[in-house]
Amino acid sequence: MEIRFSYIKIHLLILALILAFQGEAQTDSLPGPASGSPYRVINSITFTGNKITHDRIIQREILFNVNDTLTAAEFTKQAEQSRKNLFNTSLFNFVTLDTAFAEGSDSQVDVTYDVLERWYIWPVPIFEFADRNLNEWLKKKDWNRLNYGMYLTWNNFRGRRERLIVYASFGYDENYHFKYQITYINKAQTLGIGFAAGFMQNHEIAYNSENNKEVYYKSEDSYPKREIFGYSELFYRKGIHNQHWGILGYTDLQVSDSVIALNPEYSFGDSKENQSLNIYYQYRSDYRDYRQYPLNGHYFDVELDKRGLGLLNGSKVNALYVKANIRKYIRLKGRFYWASGLTVKYSPLDDIPYAYMKGLGYKRDYIRGYEYYVIDGQHFGLLKNNLKFELVSQRVQEFKFIPTDKFNKLYYAFYLNVFADLGYVMDNRSNVNNPMANEILPGYGLGLDFVTYYDFVLRIEYSFNKKGESGFFISVLPSI
Repeated sequence: MEIRFSYIKIHLLILALILAFQGEAQTDSLPGPASGSPYRVINSITFTGNKITHDRIIQREILFNVNDTLTAAEFTKQAEQSRKNLFNTSLFNFVTLDTAFAEGSDSQVDVTYDVLERWYIWPVPIFEFADRNLNEWLKKKDWNRLNYGMYLTWNNFRGRRERLIVYASFGYDENYHFKYQITYINKAQTLGIGFAAGFMQNHEIAYNSENNKEVYYKSEDSYPKREIFGYSELFYRKGIHNQHWGILGYTDLQVSDSVIALNPEYSFGDSKENQSLNIYYQYRSDYRDYRQYPLNGHYFDVELDKRGLGLLNGSKVNALYVKANIRKYIRLKGRFYWASGLTVKYSPLDDIPYAYMKGLGYKRDYIRGYEYYVIDGQHFGLLKNNLKFELVSQRVQEFKFIPTDKFNKLYYAFYLNVFADLGYVMDNRSNVNNPMANEILPGYGLGLDFVTYYDFVLRIEYSFNKKGESGFFISVLPSI
């Protein structure tokens, strides 16, 4: 069983409590009299419950303004979509919509959005294994192979949807980085900026892959890999659903002689130091109903990552890839839902070294059933399909013994799903150490998804692969 956690937050400890309780599903009603004028004139828009978040941050997600005139049908649709927009900001645990005719009018409408803000400051202690997963550590049971430290995330900093991250990890590996994002810097709230910097060094790194499994080199007395990075970023979001994101950064990757000796193709040439200026661009179009766990809508993004711009003297870094994702979510009938996702990656440059080339098996780009494997290559395609059944519809549970409303009211739902994935990786090199490349790789199985607040989705899956292997896997990463 493999655990694929990005990070674990302290508040997740209370989630097991909900299994002992039952609550009624919470629904938001949209009072809209069937009689009267066929038009709705927005008389007022009021926000309540936002003790930290500024009104203008909330107004940014609302599709209409005071004095706008809409048909009754348009108003109903836009008011509900605005509620979903607010929920998708990840600023609030609950968003409730209320409308009423202004006194003495059958067309002027007063609109109120009541929000329950999240807990925004998360100082999380770091206690993690230096190995790739828990199973690998259990083979060694070496308590010296632990990392510890502090991870601070401050979302909605100053109530302006800014984000501050400070990460400091000590122990077997060291990792220090800082990140700050300012979502909006102009009056129209279309432009945002951010910057980050960091340093990390590791006692052990994956220097190659053999038989589709990572091979590690470690040195107890030195750090075979050191990396320094810094970047600035720019966001442009004119409307609600579409966003442009660009990054300009610098990276200095240093590896030891031993790493180059073990894998001469780890970096560019025989260089132990790879300095580069980099650019990254992504366009995103997001029309999902709920980003946390979408059941209806569609999503598309395309990204370009160029490492090495040819502006640093002596730098040999030259890597480029283009990647695209498209996903579709459909409500079939009753409690049944369908989801499909296609990811394609293309690397037009040849001779990309190991440190700069990632195929399938990394982060969210993996075939279910092949969680223990990596399939490296220049290009890949990944198709994922899910048939979902709503086992327990969304319910709300209150814990009155918890004093703060940030945690004493939560929602949850359970979904059964049947999934089938298909992946293919093209590797132009010899496939002696990468036998799964250049082959169609199917994976399939059954799963149970647990969805709750703070964007938390727990997946328990039993999957099968082409090799006839099967097993249980736990994940907190999105499957599609």
